[in-house]
Amino acid sequence: MKKLIYVVIDGMGDIPTKRLDNKTPLEVAETPNMNALAQNGKTGLMYTVGRGIAPESDAAVISLLGYDPFKYSTGRGVIEAVGAGLVMNDGDLAIRCNFATVADDGKILLDRRAGRNLTTPEVAQLAEAATQQIKIESYPATFEFKYTIGHRAVIVIQSKDKHLSGKISNSDPAYSIINGLGVAQEKVDMVLKTVEPLEDTEAAKNAANIVNEFIMKTHELWEEHPVNIKRVTENKLKANVLLTRDASSLLPKFFNINQQYNLSFAALADMHTEQGIAKLAGMDATLLPPPSGNLQQDYELRVKTLLNTLPKYDCLYIHLKGPDEPGHDGNCELKTQSITAVDKYFFGPLLKQITLNDTLICVTTDHATPCDLKVHSDTPVPLLISGDTLGDGKKKFCEQQCAKGNLGLIEHAYTLMPKLIELCRKV
Repeated sequence: MKKLIYVVIDGMGDIPTKRLDNKTPLEVAETPNMNALAQNGKTGLMYTVGRGIAPESDAAVISLLGYDPFKYSTGRGVIEAVGAGLVMNDGDLAIRCNFATVADDGKILLDRRAGRNLTTPEVAQLAEAATQQIKIESYPATFEFKYTIGHRAVIVIQSKDKHLSGKISNSDPAYSIINGLGVAQEKVDMVLKTVEPLEDTEAAKNAANIVNEFIMKTHELWEEHPVNIKRVTENKLKANVLLTRDASSLLPKFFNINQQYNLSFAALADMHTEQGIAKLAGMDATLLPPPSGNLQQDYELRVKTLLNTLPKYDCLYIHLKGPDEPGHDGNCELKTQSITAVDKYFFGPLLKQITLNDTLICVTTDHATPCDLKVHSDTPVPLLISGDTLGDGKKKFCEQQCAKGNLGLIEHAYTLMPKLIELCRKV
């Protein structure tokens, strides 16, 4: 049986932009190594969650690992909590958060990520202040608040009385909840939203009240915090408000992926979201070091970690953050450079160390993050599966060529994993 290396490059998909002569960043990027895999493999396009859905990463990754997100997902909050190492039980309330910037009126959002330049010491001080100085008074409850990477954080709220419900709305206007899944919004009114219960239960009403209280108190606490006073003197945006989204109060009931396929799985993740999903699926999960600023060093470390891990497992999933952030920033040139770096510094060294005779490689992305939109879109994403017995001769791995590939258009990514396992078993 072949080993499986399953590479997901976050936000790599895009749509043609005039800034790149009506091409996508993937089409313009220099990708000789992924092109070689495409030439020795089959290509296609894929909806990670479904047509018309601009997925968040959690739902997309759940689907990529072979779980129907509409059946298995219980919300991103719990996944973030597990990925961050927080204790979460059914009936607790877990929420994904952003440190953000709100105007003096306390309503107009100036930046959903506080300029995307928060340092670890800064968020550590803000999180510590919240933990030490805020007490929830609207309902008998305690909380654990933890920053993760950059502007990201997670909170778990535990009721001292009755269970809380995750059926509440987001304060973050960039994402809504549709059929239980977080969905990115293309046209956003940048106003801090009041959290509302989405069901007529005391558990949801109490949860909404607690979250609104916490948002208000963090804003009051952080507005004149020394961290933000210093940031203002440095011409940086304050991190003076907390955006919340994708609350959940139930652990997902994933089947154990190792038992499902009678194989051993491991995951290497750049973000806590992917680590949380992998842990809940039963995989051995490792969180990779955050970016150092040296792309060559970062990707070579990931290759080394992958090669050291692979002998112990049948299937290895690795998630690379790379191109997603420049997509959100609308920087198509930087996104192109990011994809080029992944190809050169990750796939280049990797392909020198493995052979397609005994390894199947799948390369795709969790969603498109078009630079012209600056948010996730419902665009189908490129996909390649490469092995020595495969091949449809496509010379360039990009959206346009994948649209003509032999894999066709896959409607739901959760159907992909069983196909990959079947291919691995065809020795």
